[in-house]
Amino acid sequence: MTDARFEEGREAPLNLGAEDAEDIGILSALVQDAVFGATDIQWDQAGRRVSLLLNRFRWEDRGAGRHAPERVRSVLVIENAMAVASQGVDRRDEGLVLSLLSVSFELDEQAPGGDVLLTLAGDGAIRVTVEAPELRLRDVTRPYRAPSGRRPSHD
Repeated sequence: MTDARFEEGREAPLNLGAEDAEDIGILSALVQDAVFGATDIQWDQAGRRVSLLLNRFRWEDRGAGRHAPERVRSVLVIENAMAVASQGVDRRDEGLVLSLLSVSFELDEQAPGGDVLLTLAGDGAIRVTVEAPELRLRDVTRPYRAPSGRRPSHD
């Protein structure tokens, strides 16, 4: 019996967790250029959880050269949330579409706590203060053709 090769792996929905800044950096690369509505942010204060329903670009798609670029609906969950603050986000604006540029973690002096920072296009940001970092990213639909038909690009 031989070991499986990387090329033999099949693409499957993502279901990943992150518990430190390095892991969060990996999640950040996977959610870069995700778009979501302002009303797709949920803050469950009693459950200490922040959830975002994203339209995530599939950066990990190995077949991208053989078919149109794809997006997939994903849920990003931030656990252990103690407080949430935002800048440039009007949650009452049902038509507001936000674009996620990055996710990062800033450790505070009360380690392992700190802030999960969601940086948005257009100078927007969401800060979630956490007791300890615990994030999950899970794809919840089948991939679909990206409406633009193109890969996101940046200057």
